[in-house]
Amino acid sequence: MGNTETALKDAMTSIEGTIGVALVDYSSGMALGTLGGGKDLDLSVAAAGNTDVVRAKVRTMELLGLKDEIEDILITLGGQYHLIRLLKSRGHTGLFLYLALDKSRANLAMARHQLRRVEDMLEV
Repeated sequence: MGNTETALKDAMTSIEGTIGVALVDYSSGMALGTLGGGKDLDLSVAAAGNTDVVRAKVRTMELLGLKDEIEDILITLGGQYHLIRLLKSRGHTGLFLYLALDKSRANLAMARHQLRRVEDMLEV
């Protein structure tokens, strides 16, 4: 779990505007690690809820016969971005990184780029 904590800390400190970050197992909906969040963002609830989003998108792609992979899913709110990155490197199938960003402080393109870097450093 040490590497997970290091990766989540890196995401919190290096990605501008980060409110919270979680590593989630979407087969169970459980957060394997969280950092940040607060009274306005319960990361355990977000992990479980976004698991449903990932499962729905994977199921839809199967029904459509799409043979491609999901890189990330973006949910744009009035004041926040919620970014879900499915992990594919080194056999991380079934996991995703969830990142909540303050829209006024975040650079979405840079956040996506830096989240890929965080994925590369993860060893679960």
